[in-house]
Amino acid sequence: MSKLQKLLKGLEKKYVFSSIMSPIAMIGEVVMEVVIPFIMAKIIDDGIGGNGGQGDLQFVIRYGLIMIGLACISMLSGVLGTVFSTYAAQGFAYNLRKRLFTKIQSFSFANIDKFSTASLVTRLTTDINMAQNVYRMLIHMCVRSPFMLIAGTIMAFRINARMAVLFLIAIPIIAVGIMIISSIAHPRFEKMMKKFDGLNAAIQENLIGIRIVKAYVRGEYEEEKFRKAAGDVRDAQVRAEKVIIFSMPLMMLVMYVSMIAVMWFGGKQVVAGTMLSGELISFFTYVTQVLSSLMMLGMVFVSIIMVKASNKRIIEVLDEVPDIDNPENPAMSVADGSVEFDNVSFSYNKKADNCVLRDINLKIKSGQVVGIIGGTGSSKTTLVSLLPRLYDVYSGSVKIGGKDVRDYDISVLRDSVAMVLQKNVLFSGTIKENLRWGNPDASEEQMIQACQAADAHSFVSSFPDGYETMLGQGGVNVSGGQKQRLCIARALLKNPKILILDDSTSAVDTATETRIRTALRDIAPDTTKIIIAQRISSVKDADVIFVLDDGALSGYGTHDELLAKNEIYREVYESQQQGSGDADLAGGED
Repeated sequence: MSKLQKLLKGLEKKYVFSSIMSPIAMIGEVVMEVVIPFIMAKIIDDGIGGNGGQGDLQFVIRYGLIMIGLACISMLSGVLGTVFSTYAAQGFAYNLRKRLFTKIQSFSFANIDKFSTASLVTRLTTDINMAQNVYRMLIHMCVRSPFMLIAGTIMAFRINARMAVLFLIAIPIIAVGIMIISSIAHPRFEKMMKKFDGLNAAIQENLIGIRIVKAYVRGEYEEEKFRKAAGDVRDAQVRAEKVIIFSMPLMMLVMYVSMIAVMWFGGKQVVAGTMLSGELISFFTYVTQVLSSLMMLGMVFVSIIMVKASNKRIIEVLDEVPDIDNPENPAMSVADGSVEFDNVSFSYNKKADNCVLRDINLKIKSGQVVGIIGGTGSSKTTLVSLLPRLYDVYSGSVKIGGKDVRDYDISVLRDSVAMVLQKNVLFSGTIKENLRWGNPDASEEQMIQACQAADAHSFVSSFPDGYETMLGQGGVNVSGGQKQRLCIARALLKNPKILILDDSTSAVDTATETRIRTALRDIAPDTTKIIIAQRISSVKDADVIFVLDDGALSGYGTHDELLAKNEIYREVYESQQQGSGDADLAGGED
């Protein structure tokens, strides 16, 4: 499949129709524009100069009205062509942006990491906008200009073949010039788009972390970083476009030289009586049309050079193969929340010498409360990310309900696993809308029950609008602890087989945390609950606790068993006891 076919794939019929009608309308405009100079020559030579130099007024009026009618048809055709091309280009961009976004939704975390978020944003916006503009030019100009070029050349040769050769010399000169320019410009535009990625990354990072920037008074530093990123884009853009700017002066120079040559030789022929005045004016009009069409084609070609880098970046995303996909005959139900890791190793770059998890073997019974403890960088989050197949294992297997997770339909598997991540994310909209991410059909009663279990109902009820309270992007108008509890409630509404709480009560006090843990046991007794925590108090009542150390399983057992036999667990416990790590103030909240 060609690059153009990949970009046009799945274009809706109404946009295909507009894409076809635009060049047809432009052909109608060209036909009228080619005929008008012919009529004008007849008016000058046969109407004004006819009848022995006395002129023929009726002839002039008759053909003048015909010329006006042709001009009106030409204008109407041009307007229709523009309307059709604009509508088709908008539809093309809409279709392409939708396909690109849908493809990104199928990516695993590894696929997204490969491109980076900032780069994907640039491809969905800047790159597609450039492709849209060039698509419009293609369906609008790439039929009109060649048709005008051919028709104008034929009419010029029909009037005076010897003079027509003069401006044909311009075609190879412009073609060679544009080819040289394109070979230099293309790699520069590729570098320019990468600089746009860097600019988007700087903007995105600053806006997401704007509170930290202000808290640490790092505004000037961020401004300097932004200026550098914006300067890099400017320099790359100037470097790319200063090559392109030579194309227009080149085409204008060739065009004006050709026109001067036509005026010189044509004028001499009129004086010599071998050419009529009307024919010269008509010939000059055709030359202008031909050279203008040649310039338009040159501009289209330059635009294609500019968009080539963007098209390549778009197709890279469309061609990317998600490294996590459904099996041929997937299992469509999960029996229970039992979990087994069988000699599991994992590497982000899929290399054996860089595994962040090594030889993990563990079993969890359905309905158990499980704690996972480990130092920073011990890959606790990575371990639980293997359950819903956010990543796939490098070796070994992960089983849920007695089946390898790779045997399940991805949607079924992920519906059975609810995760409350370290970084809690809420979306713009009401609290009710955010809760229904867990279950779109959840009733008011179910939402209240989930919020009560997550100890969120009391503060939600205190808001004037209750569950209809609007949340800003990322939940900026609620505290960290409130955000965590809303995310837990959202996860509970999924009624999952497995609930993963990844340090998700770190922003609440121990009393609130205890109430949440107790409620979770009562509301979801059959759900396997996996709690990742830094505080021993968060997991000491778990049925089994697993201790991770540098990507390996150091030990497992109950709180008392680990205190007796696991040195790492005991050291963490003692350090927290000595530092009052568990003595959070009741009622305190981040």
